[in-house]
Amino acid sequence: MPTSPAHSSEPATSTPRKVTKRRGQTRRRLLDAAVEVFAENGFGRSTVEQICERGGYTRGAFYSNFASLDEMFFAMWEQRSSAMLAQIRLAADSSSIDLSGLTPAEKLRAGTELVLGVVPVDDQWYRINAEFTAHALRNPSLKKALAAREDTILDTIVPILEKALHRLGRRIAGDPRVLGRALVALHDGTSVQCLIEDENAAARELRLELFTRVVTAYTEPDTTHTHTHRKEGSS
Repeated sequence: MPTSPAHSSEPATSTPRKVTKRRGQTRRRLLDAAVEVFAENGFGRSTVEQICERGGYTRGAFYSNFASLDEMFFAMWEQRSSAMLAQIRLAADSSSIDLSGLTPAEKLRAGTELVLGVVPVDDQWYRINAEFTAHALRNPSLKKALAAREDTILDTIVPILEKALHRLGRRIAGDPRVLGRALVALHDGTSVQCLIEDENAAARELRLELFTRVVTAYTEPDTTHTHTHRKEGSS
């Protein structure tokens, strides 16, 4: 007899469990299995049993790590967000591109391209995230939990953006979170376009163009940056 999905009407608020090395490995394998199952079957049609079977674990192993599939999704989301933010931070701090001799506009485009290179357009994750978002929109507590996590992403990414822009001779004009929200929305919108037109190189080129234009629109020349470099050059 098929088992119904173990969804919870509440976001993950369970008491944190002690994570041993073995438990951590089990948790990672279950999350990897869940990515495959959610992407193949759809979040709403996936069950704990399917994930356990794919990962080679029992229901007991699942419930010793996650209270529900909703909690598992948030763990998956946080794992993926942390990895992506780490890659963005590395790219923003990178000195791998030579900006000498470039115009301000060319510098901004080169920096944008470098950061976009580590922001994945992932078919599997897009399907999972889109389906869970639709699920959360039907549940007020999940919707609040999802919004809170989006705010956490903004709080983390804004300082990275500010630092990267300073290196490019720009600064954010106005509220930094407005630019952050604009970039998140642009990522979501252009991701689906790139996935639908996966054989069209122009779609990814347009993605870069749109990101560059949005960053340009929400930033201005950083006169402090210019003044600092002049002082260094005259010393």
